[in-house]
Amino acid sequence: MNEAQIIKIVTMVLALAIAIIGHEIMHGWVAYKYGDNTAKSLGRLKINPLVHIDPVGTILVPAMLFFSGAPFIFGWAKPVPINISTVMRNGGTNAAVAVSLAGITYNFALAALCAVFFPMFAHPASATEAFIALFLYQSVVINVLLGVFNLWPIPPLDGANAVRYLAEGMHWRAFASFYDKIYPYGMLILVAVLFTPLSNYLFQPVSWIVKWLL
Repeated sequence: MNEAQIIKIVTMVLALAIAIIGHEIMHGWVAYKYGDNTAKSLGRLKINPLVHIDPVGTILVPAMLFFSGAPFIFGWAKPVPINISTVMRNGGTNAAVAVSLAGITYNFALAALCAVFFPMFAHPASATEAFIALFLYQSVVINVLLGVFNLWPIPPLDGANAVRYLAEGMHWRAFASFYDKIYPYGMLILVAVLFTPLSNYLFQPVSWIVKWLL
């Protein structure tokens, strides 16, 4: 493994860690603002990465994707525990939607912020600037990827939760009931979609947004 590969790995790890850990913390933080102390009481609102590591999603999956030569790196942190009943009691279904979309909002906001600073380092004059440029680029791509992926309305993704609570708030009971019924099979549906041509269409916005930002 040469120096360039090591630098690429380091920037990817940093970008992915900040993206997925911040994503989960934001879920807990917004829930906390609506009176749910679950995440805070368990120390899950801290930025300490050790409390957020999921062995599979944070380590195994990203490593497998990288060393297999996948065109992107993806992963997830340990989900932050949330008492959605408390959130809804204090803020209704709108609060539940806000909690569901908090992580996605964080990812898109962070991608936009990194895109703002990227031009300053796009033509690096030193090794340090080259490292920062690569980190910012990786951050934009990874955060947009996470944001788009989590918007998919497939359980257990955030987009599905947001749609479920939105349907409940608008009294679309049949629609909400439909989501409740398919939720136990969500992972199977998600895996099936990922291995079909449909995933190409669902991931297409990633390249559009990245090109627009950069």
